[in-house]
Amino acid sequence: MKRRLEPELMDTDAQADAYAAADFNASNTLFIDLLKRLGPGPLDGARALDLGCGPADIVIRFLRAYPKAHCDALDGAQPMLTRAQTAIDALPGVAQRCRLICDTIPSEQLPKAHYDLILSNSLLHHLHDPRVLWRTLRAAARPGAIVLIMDLMRPASAGWIEALVETYAGKEPEVLKTDFRNSLYAAFEPAEVTEQLTEAGLNEALEVNVVSDRHLAVMGRLPE
Repeated sequence: MKRRLEPELMDTDAQADAYAAADFNASNTLFIDLLKRLGPGPLDGARALDLGCGPADIVIRFLRAYPKAHCDALDGAQPMLTRAQTAIDALPGVAQRCRLICDTIPSEQLPKAHYDLILSNSLLHHLHDPRVLWRTLRAAARPGAIVLIMDLMRPASAGWIEALVETYAGKEPEVLKTDFRNSLYAAFEPAEVTEQLTEAGLNEALEVNVVSDRHLAVMGRLPE
């Protein structure tokens, strides 16, 4: 089944409200569990970058798990960052270690060769040209940086997409169901992401893993 593009930004108040209120506990817990597998030692005290942070649930979970870490969190949708700021401000121990950035990638606001850890959850499928993510990663990461990019993966058929929407968003507001369906159509297959890594010269450092019935993850460590 061919990929079908969706808008790069989720920048309406309705979308931001729906995502801030939705239950993403299972997938976000999976993300943090995958991160812990990449090595707990270097992560506490890390300078992290979260690309496409949305309402910042991953950021909050990361900074709670690693109380010495700091994180710059970037998103192109101000309504998402408004909700993120509200959530972060309610957590003083987290707020002082997080900087929110409203921008799209590539971003001149990101320092070069600076970050020990690059994170991203559910950004890749929004990008019309996925190469921008891998270029941003290479530019922003320090040598030896840890990388965890998790995203949806495109099912093989429209029927499979509808089954996933019903299973995981059947009780959610219509805006969330529609966005989830569109995202599944826009997502990449694992082989396509592997090709992207090869083109970016990252295939020896990072690998693509299927981590759930609807998610893939790009994981690894960049060369020193």
